[in-house]
Amino acid sequence: MASRRLKQILSGLTPPQPPIGVLQLGDISHDIYPAADPSRLPHTEDVLLDTQDAFNLDNLHFMLQKYLLGQDVFLLSQPGPYARRLALTFCRMINTEYEFVALHRDIGETELKQGREIHSGGNLVYVDSAAVRAVKHGRILILEGVEKAERGIMPVLNNLLENREMNLDDGTHIVHPHRYALLDQNEAGSSAFIPAHKNFRVIAIAAPVPPYPGYPLDPPFRSRFQARFVDPMGSLLALARGDVPAPAAPVYQKLRDIILSTQIASESRHTLDAIARSTLPAFPQTSLAKAQVLFSAFPPPDRLSPEQLARLVLSLHPALIHSPFVAWAMLSHQFEDAGLGALGSPNLNGDEDNAGLLGYRLARIEKVDDHTARLFFDGPSGTRVELIAPAGPRAYLPFPFTNPELLGFVPSARFMGLLTSLLQVHALGWDISYVPPALPSTASCSTTLLVRTFSAMLGYELEDVHMYKELGGRELIMRRKVEDGGATTWKPSPLVEGAWQGRLVHLSGMDVIGSTAGSLARLTQDREVELWEKKRIVRRLLEGEVPSPDLSIAHQSFRVISTASKSLPLKDWLSDEHANMFFPIAAQPMSQAEEAHILLQTGCPAPIVDTLLKFADKYRSGMTSDAVQKNRKLGTRSLIRIARRVAQFPADDDLHTLLSRALLADFLPATETMNLQNIFEECGIEKRTPPFNPPPELREGALYFPPTTGPQWKSARPTTIPCFDSAQDPEGVAHIPHMDHFYDNSLQTGLMRDLAIDFEVLGEHLVLLGNQGVGKNKVVDRLCQLLGRPREYIQLHRDTTVNQLMFQTVLENGVIKYTDSPLLRAITLGRVIIIDEADKAAEHVVAIFRSLAGHSQLTLADGRRVRETKEREGDIVVHPNFRLILLANRPGYPFLGNHFLQVLGDNFCCHAVTNPDMASERRLLSQLAPQLSQDLILRLVASFHDLRKAYESGTVTYPYSLRELLNLVRHMQAYPGDSLEVALRNVFDFDVYRPETIAKLAEILDHHGLVVKNLGIGAAREAAQKKVLDVKFEPKGDTKLSEPKYGKDDPDNQAHTGGNTWAGGTGGRDTAGLGGRGGYMRLFKGHDIKQIPDALKNDVPEHIKERAREMARQELARRLEELNMSAGEAKGYTTLFEAVEGHIAQLHDLLENLAAREEERVWVKRQTDGELDDSRLTEGLTGEATVYKRRGMAKPEMGRPQLKPKRIRFLFDVSASMYRFQYDGRLKRSMETAVMLMETFDRLTRKEKYVWDIYGHSGDSASIPLVEAGQDLEIRDRWKVVDKMEMITQYTFAGDYTLEAIDKAVADVARFDADDWFVIAITDANFARYGITAEDLQRVMNRNPKVHTALVCIGEGAEATWIPKNLPGRGYRVANTADIPAVLRSILSTMIDH
Repeated sequence: MASRRLKQILSGLTPPQPPIGVLQLGDISHDIYPAADPSRLPHTEDVLLDTQDAFNLDNLHFMLQKYLLGQDVFLLSQPGPYARRLALTFCRMINTEYEFVALHRDIGETELKQGREIHSGGNLVYVDSAAVRAVKHGRILILEGVEKAERGIMPVLNNLLENREMNLDDGTHIVHPHRYALLDQNEAGSSAFIPAHKNFRVIAIAAPVPPYPGYPLDPPFRSRFQARFVDPMGSLLALARGDVPAPAAPVYQKLRDIILSTQIASESRHTLDAIARSTLPAFPQTSLAKAQVLFSAFPPPDRLSPEQLARLVLSLHPALIHSPFVAWAMLSHQFEDAGLGALGSPNLNGDEDNAGLLGYRLARIEKVDDHTARLFFDGPSGTRVELIAPAGPRAYLPFPFTNPELLGFVPSARFMGLLTSLLQVHALGWDISYVPPALPSTASCSTTLLVRTFSAMLGYELEDVHMYKELGGRELIMRRKVEDGGATTWKPSPLVEGAWQGRLVHLSGMDVIGSTAGSLARLTQDREVELWEKKRIVRRLLEGEVPSPDLSIAHQSFRVISTASKSLPLKDWLSDEHANMFFPIAAQPMSQAEEAHILLQTGCPAPIVDTLLKFADKYRSGMTSDAVQKNRKLGTRSLIRIARRVAQFPADDDLHTLLSRALLADFLPATETMNLQNIFEECGIEKRTPPFNPPPELREGALYFPPTTGPQWKSARPTTIPCFDSAQDPEGVAHIPHMDHFYDNSLQTGLMRDLAIDFEVLGEHLVLLGNQGVGKNKVVDRLCQLLGRPREYIQLHRDTTVNQLMFQTVLENGVIKYTDSPLLRAITLGRVIIIDEADKAAEHVVAIFRSLAGHSQLTLADGRRVRETKEREGDIVVHPNFRLILLANRPGYPFLGNHFLQVLGDNFCCHAVTNPDMASERRLLSQLAPQLSQDLILRLVASFHDLRKAYESGTVTYPYSLRELLNLVRHMQAYPGDSLEVALRNVFDFDVYRPETIAKLAEILDHHGLVVKNLGIGAAREAAQKKVLDVKFEPKGDTKLSEPKYGKDDPDNQAHTGGNTWAGGTGGRDTAGLGGRGGYMRLFKGHDIKQIPDALKNDVPEHIKERAREMARQELARRLEELNMSAGEAKGYTTLFEAVEGHIAQLHDLLENLAAREEERVWVKRQTDGELDDSRLTEGLTGEATVYKRRGMAKPEMGRPQLKPKRIRFLFDVSASMYRFQYDGRLKRSMETAVMLMETFDRLTRKEKYVWDIYGHSGDSASIPLVEAGQDLEIRDRWKVVDKMEMITQYTFAGDYTLEAIDKAVADVARFDADDWFVIAITDANFARYGITAEDLQRVMNRNPKVHTALVCIGEGAEATWIPKNLPGRGYRVANTADIPAVLRSILSTMIDH
C-alpha cells in the first residue's frame, strides 16, 4: 500500500508530457497531447469528415466547447454514419483515444460494467467493459444507438455521467478525481478506489424518437447530456464531399436537387396526423454519397430511360418499394419538373432487362491476383468502364460464359441485369442488400442463385449465415466457448471469421432479427467492430503499427450480401438504417417466359406448363399483404415441384388436386376459397372424381401401390417405391416404427403413395397439416414401417428453443458439453425426422428448418456447420437419405397455433390431411368393429360427415374428426349393452353448454335415423339417475300443494331444503327453486340440489300445474315489458339470433383468442431469477447473475406502439332494392349478420380491444348511424337496430351511395388512434346502372393506405364479375345470400388476424 501511495505522490510530482501542438478552432485554443495508447486512436482516416467543411467545423466547435467544460455530448442525427464519423473526427482532431459501444436490444449491465471470465486454473477474472476502460484511462466513450437499448439499461451509467462514480462487480469503486484527491492515506492506498480520469467524456448518438423508431430517452439519463441536433441536410452533403469529385453529369445535379428538396419537404411531415404516413419519406443519409460514387464511376448517358430511373431511385431510396403509390407519384412529378422525365415501372418489360444500374452491361472479368479482379462494363452510349474490385483466391467461373448449357442455371436477361448491378455495387466498395419485392407473392427472384453465381464469378469462398430471431447482437460478432480445462473464452462468429479471411458472407434472413441488425452498421460502413477483451477490428493500421491479438484489420476482399426471408412485410424491417448500411438492389422476379423455360426443362408437357403459369399469374395477382401471412405463396419452386411430379408420373396430371395441395386449399378461409374456385374456373382446371386406391403391398423389396381406379383414371399405373436398405443404417432398425394394426382405406393409401413419391422419389421435405385426429402420425409411421425407414422424433411446444433443437446441453465437472439432438442424428445418419406439433413452437424456432430443407445448411450455436458437402474441418454433412417431415394442425382457429408456414417459404412440399371420405371411413370402421351392423356404421359415418360440414359452414365450433368416431365405435364394440346416448356422451359431453351444437347434433342424428331421446345435459342427468347417483330426498311433514308463489329471499342465502317458505331452496313445494314440485319458475342460488322422488313430483294436481304455467307466462311478459319488447319482437329477434348462433360462437372464440394471444407470455431472458437459460450457461459458470429466463409479457418490437384498439366500421346496404328484392333473402341475411356482430362483440371479455360501429347507406344518405362506437346494447337495442334496418329499406328513395359511404367511413376510421383500421361494406348496388366503375371503387377503398377495406357484393352487385379481378383479396361476389354471415365472418377473421 505504501509503495502504491508513494507511486501516486511521485506521479503527481512528475511533470506532464509536453503538448505536441495547439489546436485553434475558431475562438478556442486547445493543447494537443500525445496518446498514451495510439492503438486506441481512430483508424478511419479515409472516411473521417472534411475538417475544412463549414458544417462539420460548426459541429466540431460545439463538441470542443463541451469537452473543455467537462460535459458529455448527445448527438441527435437521422440514421446513418455521419454522427459516428463526426465523433471519431473529433477524437482524431484532439488526438484522444476512444472506446466504442454499439447498443442494441440485448445490451445489459455486463456489457456496460464488467464481464467475468474463468481463466486456466479455475481463476475468476473480471474484465472491464469499454465504458470502464474509458473512464479509467481518460478516453472518449462513444455510445451509438441509444434509442435501441431497452428501458432500464442506460440508467446504469447515470451516476458515472453525473458524478463520475461507479461501483464495479470486482469490489472496486470508481470515484471522481476530486473526491479521490481528498481521500486519506489509508483510503487512497487501498486498491478499492480508482479515480475517474479527468479527460473521460461521453458522446452518445441516437436517432430522434419520434419520428424514427426506438425507445424514448429516460429523463434522468437525458438531463446529463448537452444536446446537438445534426441537420439532415448538412449530413447528406457532408457525406457526399469525399475524395470523389462531384460528377458533372446534369442527371446527377438534378438528382441531387431532388434528394435535398425531398428532405426539406419531409421535415414538416412528422407534425401531421397519422395520415401523413402516405407522404413521400426523406432519402436515407447515404443516398447522395452513393449517387456521387455511382455517377463518378459509371458516367450516365444524357438521358436515362424511365425504367432505369426507377431502378436507380429504388436503390437510393428502397423504402419506396413498400411505400404507398402516392409517394411514388409525388417523386415522379418532381423528376418530370426537373426535366428528367417521369419515373417508369421498375419491373422488367423486355427492354434493357440485361442492363445493370445506369444502363451498363457486364462485358468480362479478369483475375489480377488472389485478391483482386478487373471488371469491364459497357455503357449505353458505347463507353467502356474498367474497375479494380476485390475478389477471392478460388478459380473464377469464366465470363462470358463459355458453355451456358452446362451452367446448371439459365443466365436470362433479367438474371444478367441483376448480376451486373451486384458487381457494379461491389466494385464501388459497398456491401449489398438484395431487397425482395413488395408484392406478397411473385415468381422466383433467384436470390440464392444470384449470391452463389456472384461468389463463383469472383472466386470467393462463400460463408452462408442464416439468421434467426433469437440471435443477439453479441452472437453476430462472437460466441462463448468453454475449453477442456474449464476456462471460458470467446470465438469469432462466422461473420468475423469471414472478415479476417476475406470471404463473401451471405447474411440470409436479415429481416428476422429486426433492429439488432443495426449493431453491424459500423462494420458494414467503416469496416470496424469491437470484439472481446479489448480486441478490435480497425479499417487500417496507422503508420508503424503491426497487427496484434488486440488489433486486426478486415481483409480487403471481405464483403457482405444480405438477403431477406420474405416472411415479414418490408415495412417492418426495411428501415433507413438498413438502407444506410448497404447499397440496396431491388429484386426482380422472373418473367412468365423465363419461368416457363425453367418448368419445361423438367420434362413437363407444354400445355400443362401454360395452364400452371396462367393459374399462378391470376393467383399471385390476387394475393394481398393481409392474406399472405396465412396463405401459401405459389412460388416458382412450388410450380417446379408440380412440373417434376407430372413429368415423372404422367398419370398424375390432376392439376386441381396438385395445386390445391400446394396451396392447402382445404384450409383456406371461405372468402379465399371462393376466389380460388373462380381462378380454377377461369383457367379451365376442373375437379376430378377422387379415385379408389387399393391397399399397398410389399413385393420383392419394394412397396407396391396398385393402379388407382375410377371413371377419370383410366391411364393410372402402379407405383413401386424401393424399400430402405437396412445395411445403410444398421443401428436404425430399432428406430423403425411398428404398428400392430393399421386399417387400410382409399384416402390414406392415396396419401401414403403421394408422400412416398415426394420424399423417396423426388427427394422433397414434407409438411403435413390437418385437423386433430385425422391420422397424420399414423400415416407417416405406417409408411416408414412399410419402407423400413428409421425415424427420429421431436415434439415441439411453446418453450422450445433453437438450441434445444440442435443439441442437448450437459454440464460435467464444470465443463459444458453438447450432445447431438435427434435432429442432428437424423442429419448425420440419413433418417427421417418427425417434427410434431410444429405450429405450437414460436415461428422463429421453426424458421431454422427453412435453410435446412432449402439449402441443406444450418449454423449451430457451438460453431459447427451443417452443409451439403464437407467444405471445412468440423462440418456436419447432410446424408442424402435425410428427410424432414413437419406435422401440424391446420392454421387458424380453433387450433391456436402459430402461422409458421410463412417462415418456411416454398422449401417444403405441403399436404393437407383430411378426414377420410365416407367410403374410406366405412371401410376403416368395418375393419375395426366387425360386430357392428353395416347399417349402423353407415348412419354414424353420415352423421359425422354432416357434423364436419356444419363446422365448415360455421354452425358448430368444433371440427369432429376420425379420432372421435373411432373412439365412439370402439366403445360400442366393447360395450354393446350401452345405449347410443351413453356412447355419444364420450364425444359430446364437451358440448353440454353449447346448445347450438347439441341442437345440430340432434337434428343430424334424427335425419339419419338414429333415435336418441336425450343429448347434452339431459343425457347426463338421465344417466346419473338411472345408474349411479339415484339420490332421493323424502320430505317429512306436510307435502300438500297450495298455490305457486315466489317465496321469501333469504338475506344470508342459506341452503333450504323442503318447506314452503324460501325462494331458491331445493326439494320443496310451491316456491321458486329446484328439485321440488309445484313452483312456477326455476331458481338456482348456488346450493346442492336435493331432488324429491319422481312419484311425488308427478303427483301435482292439474289446476296447480295450470296456475304455474300462467305465472310463467306472466313472468315472461314482465321481462319483455322490462326490455320494452313485445312477444312478437322477442320471437323475431330469436329467429335472427338462432340462424347465426354457430357463427357467433366461432367469431367470438376467434376474437377472444386473438386478444389472449396479444397478451401471451414469452420467455424474457437475462433475468436474475427464474429458470436457468441454457444459452447462458457459460455466463453462469463465470458467476453472472442474469443467466435466468422467466415467462413474461412480450415487449413490443422497438418503435412499435403499445397495443391500441382495433377500429372497425361495418357498412350495411339499407337501400330500397334490399326490400324490393328481399325474396332472395338478402335483407334477412343482412339483419342476421348484424345480429351476429352485435352479439359477438357484446360477449367479449376484453371489449376495449375493439372499437366498432355499424352504419348504413341508402338512396337517401351515405351515412346512417345504426350502432355508434362504445354504445351499450341491451337485447331491445339490438332488436331496434335490425328493425331500423328493415324500416329504412321500406321508406328510402331509390339510389345508391356505396362510393360515398366507403369514402366517408375510411376517413372517419382513419382519424381514430388505433393500431389497425378496418372498413367492411356490403352492397347490392347495380354498378352498371349507377355508373360505378372499378376505378371508382379502387379510389375510395385505397383512399388511406393504412385502412384495410373489403367489399361484399350481393344481389345485382354479385353479378359484376370484374369485382374480384379489380379488387383482389378485397372484393367478394356472394351470389347465394345464405352465405353472407359466413363470408363476413371469414373476412373479419382474416383481416384482423393478419
